[in-house]
Amino acid sequence: MFLNSWSLTLTFCSLIVVFLLVIAAGTAIRVIRFWDPSSDTNRQIRLESEIWLSSTLVAYALGFQIISLMLFVLAADHFCQVIVGAMCATGALLANPFGMPALLIKLAGVFLYGFWIVIHKLDITSEKYPLVKFKYVYLLLLVPFLFTDIIFQTLYIAGLKPDIITSCCAVVFSTAADAGPNLMESLPVGTMLAIFYGTAGVLLVTGVMLRRGWRLAAGIFYAAGWVWFFGFALVMIITVFSSYIYAMPFHNCPFCILKPEFHYIGFFIYASLMTATFFGIVPAIVQIFSGQQSLHDAISIFRKYSIAISLVFMAVFLVLSSYHSLMYMIVGGEF
Repeated sequence: MFLNSWSLTLTFCSLIVVFLLVIAAGTAIRVIRFWDPSSDTNRQIRLESEIWLSSTLVAYALGFQIISLMLFVLAADHFCQVIVGAMCATGALLANPFGMPALLIKLAGVFLYGFWIVIHKLDITSEKYPLVKFKYVYLLLLVPFLFTDIIFQTLYIAGLKPDIITSCCAVVFSTAADAGPNLMESLPVGTMLAIFYGTAGVLLVTGVMLRRGWRLAAGIFYAAGWVWFFGFALVMIITVFSSYIYAMPFHNCPFCILKPEFHYIGFFIYASLMTATFFGIVPAIVQIFSGQQSLHDAISIFRKYSIAISLVFMAVFLVLSSYHSLMYMIVGGEF
C-alpha cells in the first residue's frame, strides 16, 4: 500500500529524518574523537560551529519522529477503510505482524527521542557545553533504534493488502462472553478506580513535595509511579473509560476515540497522558547530570518546571478521561 497518500507521507518524512541523522552521526563521531573544550585549535572551533547546526537538525528530526506516532495512528485509521473486517486502526494494525510492534516502538521512541531533546536543551544553557559528548554518544545509540522504528513502519505498510481479513475492535477488545477472544479479562471496576485515582493522588502529593524541595529517593519514587500510572491508565482507558465515551457498554476500543465522531477526544487524552508521564519521569533521569557544576541551576529550574507540567497535564488527563463516566454517574445516578 505504498501508493497511498499516508504511506507516501510517512515514508518520505522517514527518509528525510534518516538523511539528517546520518549527517549528524558523522558529527557525533568527530565530537567523540576530537572534542576538547580546553583547546583553541581550528578543529575545535569548527566542531563548536558544527554542533550548533547538527544539534538543531537532530532536534527537529527527533521532534518529527515524535509527531510521526500520531501520523502513524491516523494512517492506520485511514487504512481500515480498505481492509476487510477492519473498522478502525485496531483492525488495520492487526492486519499483519508488524503493525502493533511498529506502534509500540514509536510509543517508546516518544520518550527516548524526547530525552535527547531535553539533554540538548540543558547542554546549551551552559557556555561550556558539558553534555555535548554524552548527547552525541546517546544519539549514536538512538540511530539503530530509529532505523528499527522506520523498518517496522515500512514492513507494516509493505505487508498491507486490501484482501487481508482481520479482526475488528469490537471482537478484540470486547468483554462480552460470546464475542470471541479478547485482550482484557473482566476486572473489578471499583478496585481499578480506587487504584487509578489513588495513584494519581499519591503522584500529586509527591509532586508538590518535590516542588518544595528535591529529594533523590522521592524523585525516583515519583518517576517509578509515573511508569506504573502510564501503563495502568492505558488499561483503564480500554476497560472502563472508553465505553462511557462511546455510550456503549461492550465497546472498549482504544482507537475509536480518535475518530471525528467523538470529537478527537482520544488525541487529547493520550497526548496529555504521555506529556505528563514524560515530564514526570525526566526529573529523576536528569539527576545523573547533577555533578556538572555549570548545570546546577539549569537542572534545578528544569526539575521544578517539569514536575509542574506533569501535574498540570495529569489534571487535564484526569478531567478528559473521567468526564463522560462522571456525567453518566451524575445524570444517570449510577456508575
